[in-house]
Amino acid sequence: MEYSEKVMEHFMNPRNVGEMEGASGVGTVGNAQCGDIMRVYLKIEDGAVSDASFKTFGCGAAVATSSMATELVKGKTIAEVMEITNKAVMDALDGLPAVKAHCSVLAEEAIRAALWDYSQKSGLVIDGLEEPKEHAH
Repeated sequence: MEYSEKVMEHFMNPRNVGEMEGASGVGTVGNAQCGDIMRVYLKIEDGAVSDASFKTFGCGAAVATSSMATELVKGKTIAEVMEITNKAVMDALDGLPAVKAHCSVLAEEAIRAALWDYSQKSGLVIDGLEEPKEHAH
């Protein structure tokens, strides 16, 4: 299985690792079949993501996609974050092997779950955001 240099870089030196004290929103998603669990923390100030971090239990691709996803959302408005798809995460990593594409989907879902948590805590309605579904792949 071939990983891009960017995937390897984010796996070996992941950005934004760790729990965040006082996060505005926390999203946890998992894929029971492959055992990947991602938790994303977002700090949201003035309608934009001022900081993001993650804790991921899983394969190298899961770590790399979490790392890249937290990099992509930093400094973005909530509306801009809503436009970040798993494809954007994969593209930023110069692609993923097909069997690991689900990792980028988990990263997108974890970010949306964190936004949902934030919306519930703050009483804000975020256009296009749906309640995270519990699902097993």
